[in-house]
Amino acid sequence: MEVNGTANILSSAILAVEYVDSVLPENPFQQPLKHGWNYMLQNYSKFQIATWGSLIVHELIYFLFCLPGFLFQFLPFMQKYKIQQDKPETWEKQWKCFKMLLFNHFCIQLPLICGTYYFTEFFNIPYDWDSMPRWPLLLAQCFGCAVIEDTWHYFLHRALHHRRIYKYIHKVHHEFTSPFGMQAEYAHPLETLILGAGFFIGIMVFCNHVALLWAWVTFRLLETIDVHSGYDIPLNPLHLIPCYAGARFHDFHHMNFVGNYGSTFTWWDKLFNTDSQYLNYQEKQDLKKQQ
Repeated sequence: MEVNGTANILSSAILAVEYVDSVLPENPFQQPLKHGWNYMLQNYSKFQIATWGSLIVHELIYFLFCLPGFLFQFLPFMQKYKIQQDKPETWEKQWKCFKMLLFNHFCIQLPLICGTYYFTEFFNIPYDWDSMPRWPLLLAQCFGCAVIEDTWHYFLHRALHHRRIYKYIHKVHHEFTSPFGMQAEYAHPLETLILGAGFFIGIMVFCNHVALLWAWVTFRLLETIDVHSGYDIPLNPLHLIPCYAGARFHDFHHMNFVGNYGSTFTWWDKLFNTDSQYLNYQEKQDLKKQQ
């Protein structure tokens, strides 16, 4: 009953967004985007777009979003926003992280990306411009994917913290008690597969165009790099998302190892009271500031 109710709510939300989308004026950037998209379709095969296009999108987006956090360590005026100021980034840690990322991206994630074309063919997912959903619907679909992925992540992430299996898999991700953006996908290969599976569930539920694959991977990378950045930046547009966890919430997880298991949202932690240690810590920090 609860699953059906959630599905009905999501379906109603999508219908509402589709209606809003239908009455919105045309985006002024639509024509250049249309020209670029059609050029891609005319010059590359579906396999090339789904495979190499997805890999390029992932790599460009990942390291582009990591760049600001990487530069922050060289900017003294940004240090006031660093959450764990007593644990600066080191070249040794960043180089170690980078090498692990290359292995995970090309030896674990690339074989999965190679299946994208066959996924789109099996489910008859279109590539053409005319079938592409406009941005309000894409945003709504990304939000739906985030809700599903966050649920998967909470329960599997919490399971990976069980004392009997923690040291074999998830301990790798916790090598850095003070996270930085590039560390977002620094993980044991098995963890990449286990937690990464949640990414694909939303795609299987909502995907009606290949553009959603790229929109969702962009949103997910932006979110996970932000929460791992180690910096709590004011005026962060992601904080407009209801119940968004943010960097300070996840940073405490790396510092404390227990609690705050959600990836994007805080509601599962609130529901199961796994944010209690974080809330107590925040209360103590607020009292120190007032003294």
